[in-house]
Amino acid sequence: MATGVLLVAFTLLAGAAVAQRVVTVQSGPLVRTEGSHVTIWCNVTGYKDGVEQDFEWSMYLASAADREIRIVSTAQPNYAYAVYAQRVNSKDIYVERLSRDSALLHITKVQAKDQGLFECYTPNTDGRYLGSYSARTNLTVIADSLTVTAPAQTLSKVEGDTLQLTCEVSRTTMQHTHLSVGWYLKAPDDTTAPPQELLTLSKDFVLRSGGPYRQRMAAGDLRLDKTSATSYRLTIHKLQPVDQGLLYCQAAEWIQDSDGSWFAMTRKQSDKTQLRVQPTDRDFSIQVSTERRSFTAGEPLELRCAIEAQNVPERFFSVSWVFSSSPVAVVGPGAVPVLGPDYVAREAAGHMTVRKESVNVHLLKLQHLRTEDAGKYICRVTEREKTPTGDFIDRSKRSRNVQITVQPLKSNITVLLSSNSSEVLEGNMVQMTCLVHSTTGPLSVVWQVTDKQGDGLALELASLDRDGTVRHSDAYKERASYGDIRVERLGADTFMLSVYNALPDDEGLYVCTVTEWFKTGTEPEHTWGKIGEKSATETITVKTVESSFMVSASSRTPSVTFGDSFELLCLVKPRHNPRVPTSVTWRFIPAGMEAADEGEFKELVTFTREGTLKWGEQLLGLGTRTTVDRSHSNTNFWLSVTRAGRREAGKYQCTAVLWRKNYDNSWSRVANRTSNLLGISVLQPESNLRVQKTNQSLVHLEDSRVRINCSISSQTAQDSQHAVLWYVRRAAGSEADELLLRIERSGALEYGTYADEERLRRRVQAERLSPRLYALTLNRAESSDSGTYYCLVEEWLSDPDGAWYRLSRDTSGFTEVLVRQPEARLQVEEAESNVTVSEWGSIRLGCSIPSQSSRDSRFSVSWYVERSQDQYEELQPGQEEEEEGGGGGQRECVFSIGHDAIFGNGNCSPREEAGPNSRLQFERTTSEQYSLTIQEARPTDAGRYYCHVEEWLLNPRKAWYRLATNNSGIISVSVLQQAESSVKSVVCSNAALFYFVFFYPFPIFAILLIALLLVRFKGRGSSKSQEGKNGAPLLWIKEPHLSYSPTCLDPPALSLHPGSVD
Repeated sequence: MATGVLLVAFTLLAGAAVAQRVVTVQSGPLVRTEGSHVTIWCNVTGYKDGVEQDFEWSMYLASAADREIRIVSTAQPNYAYAVYAQRVNSKDIYVERLSRDSALLHITKVQAKDQGLFECYTPNTDGRYLGSYSARTNLTVIADSLTVTAPAQTLSKVEGDTLQLTCEVSRTTMQHTHLSVGWYLKAPDDTTAPPQELLTLSKDFVLRSGGPYRQRMAAGDLRLDKTSATSYRLTIHKLQPVDQGLLYCQAAEWIQDSDGSWFAMTRKQSDKTQLRVQPTDRDFSIQVSTERRSFTAGEPLELRCAIEAQNVPERFFSVSWVFSSSPVAVVGPGAVPVLGPDYVAREAAGHMTVRKESVNVHLLKLQHLRTEDAGKYICRVTEREKTPTGDFIDRSKRSRNVQITVQPLKSNITVLLSSNSSEVLEGNMVQMTCLVHSTTGPLSVVWQVTDKQGDGLALELASLDRDGTVRHSDAYKERASYGDIRVERLGADTFMLSVYNALPDDEGLYVCTVTEWFKTGTEPEHTWGKIGEKSATETITVKTVESSFMVSASSRTPSVTFGDSFELLCLVKPRHNPRVPTSVTWRFIPAGMEAADEGEFKELVTFTREGTLKWGEQLLGLGTRTTVDRSHSNTNFWLSVTRAGRREAGKYQCTAVLWRKNYDNSWSRVANRTSNLLGISVLQPESNLRVQKTNQSLVHLEDSRVRINCSISSQTAQDSQHAVLWYVRRAAGSEADELLLRIERSGALEYGTYADEERLRRRVQAERLSPRLYALTLNRAESSDSGTYYCLVEEWLSDPDGAWYRLSRDTSGFTEVLVRQPEARLQVEEAESNVTVSEWGSIRLGCSIPSQSSRDSRFSVSWYVERSQDQYEELQPGQEEEEEGGGGGQRECVFSIGHDAIFGNGNCSPREEAGPNSRLQFERTTSEQYSLTIQEARPTDAGRYYCHVEEWLLNPRKAWYRLATNNSGIISVSVLQQAESSVKSVVCSNAALFYFVFFYPFPIFAILLIALLLVRFKGRGSSKSQEGKNGAPLLWIKEPHLSYSPTCLDPPALSLHPGSVD
């Protein structure tokens, strides 16, 4: 194994020493767009040095991978196949030799059919074959989907303007490609000059600019923004004349080949925009303005310097203010002021303002002009401009001189004194306002008071200095310490004096003296001078409260009903003053106790002077229905009682005490007043009870349910309760109505004696269907229940103290009830028919009841036969007969079954008694179908048959009564006599016929009998309810009776005889 490994290694080393030819081609797949210029390089190594290599290009289509299609060769001129010969001859396809061993295949306009596998082959030049002589790469040709659009337009701009252009670039290539988008400028006068790159977003998403525009992009004057998925916007701020020309957008679609290099598959340009840039004028002018040139000391001065030039925002101006050759301030292009040394303090004190109001207007404002501010003011403007070489030059201009004059101060103030009222009530506030007009400097105020005539000595109250310091005089210092005297400065020219808790001694003539001041010098050394002084007066009268103090009581509702509310008002005059408050007390004496020994007023509640409540010993409505209130001004005091009752009836009165609060917070009692008496009556409410009085008549069948409603259409109160009494009137002439039952307001039920006498307790039912609807129900109504019914409603209310009282009564309309038996609807089938049977045959008589009066009806059914007189002569002795009145014939009862399902218990007695040997067979197939079969018919059975039906019902007291009767149609029956024939002998003489007729039917009939019993057994349950309800006798069947005679030819009959019934 080791020897084999060494041999392989030696062979590899020996092969490496001999050069092998290797042909390499540009690795694929190469994806190119249709119509683009495609190049594919091919290199060869490992050949004998010094020999130039040839290259031959072929391709293979995907549809024919083994079929070579020659394209072009460096050695053979006619190498190409016909499909490529024309393109090779026209140089659309050619080979560019890069070196002796390297060549480049060019396809100037690649077509979709060029897609396939390209092979580069190098013929052998070494005399022997060693290595590879060809290499292949795959070329994929896709559709060119790149679109570049921009509107063709002509624009004219002014130097310094802003330009924006938008280019739409899109492609729908399925492969992963990148886009590069750039804007280019082409000189309009030099068509040979290459276009100048402005700004390009490369395929790597890097933004780069052309050399001349690099600095403008860094300054933000040149931008390229991608505003959407396909939109690219070029923005050029501060346009320059060099920017004019043809502007267009160019985009390229790039794809990355397998070797990692990027290839521009296609490039496209948009339509061009013609741009013209008009240069601006660089000159400028200056204008200084002011509202006036003559001022008074203390007034403000405003100077504005306006620069008139083109494109001011894009230029750099500096503004200097000069006063009498002294610098005031300099405002540079950044709008930051630099103040002169003499103006720093004034600007810090807020007496000077230097600012740039707009792009071309600069302001100099001096507050509180001084006389030394008079002189000449100049505005000097300097523009700094950058040359194309990058240097800066300055150009300056100055305005004309503006002469300002400042006159010394002279006081022109006017003083107005006003008050809140010239006459105030004791304890109220005196408030005076001193308003000063036409002021120029700080003000100081002195407040004084003297007698109304102004002849007495003026007494100073307080003063306010120009710096806002308040000083009170010794006479008013104590009151001021408690807040009764207050001096305020509401504004620069408005002053206020407030005297709280005015006393009678505070009336008089008030004087406001205002002094105007001015300041000279600068901080911190300055002096104050008096400009002038003015005064104003106002007379104030203080009215004592005791003279106008009065109390009165009133009520809008002197008479109220139970449950209503009443309100009492105690009116105290004058209006409330916090410094002169009032305490008010409500007093009460109950009704009926005015003349008694204990008839003294009891205190209900007191409004104290502090505004709190103090309840007395006497409480109205247990203290829960009484509310008190007072107005904000403390002049109206209310006592309200809700849900008033008997306990709230009586007389009411209010008392008031007037108090004065001294400035040291002590209290003094000033006066006491008592109001008039108020009588309040509390009555029961007027009843609004209304019961619906509609009269009606009701007709019901026996054993049905009768419902009578009692509806309350209105009531006095929402919480009213009702007691309902139900009455019945038997006949129109009865002496008194009978009470059936009573429903108390609590819901308790009490029966009357009539209900017990008529056994109605179990059948009568009273209900409360809703708060206003009651119902009386008679279950299993009887005819004896007929009569006139009505209800009596009592309305009960609860007084506010919780006691119930009956307010009113009202009766309803009358309901006439008629209870009758059901209407007779009994119908029996009346169709007549003729039946002829042979002797010893069977006669079937049907009886059908198609209609009945009630589903609970039971029937008594009897069959009768009418025979002629000749037929009766042939009857056997002992047979009973009946005569039918008026017919001349004889009627005989054949069969009878009563409504209680007992044979012979009907309306007649049959001649032939029921028994095991009876020829009669009775059947009831349904509750409405009855049949009677007479077997072994005889000639004497002939006649006219019909059934007689009686309908019976059970009344509510469980007693049966007959409701209706009806007869069926006549069935005429004829019986044919049979002569002594030889049929018996024929049948009996033939053994086979004998067995066929009398033996074989037995097993067949036995099977049928068993089947019939099974069917009846399964249907027994359903028949039981049906039969039992209508009195059918099917439940009485014990066993079937099979009648068979071996001497006749009739088939055996399956019948139910009376003898087989219990």
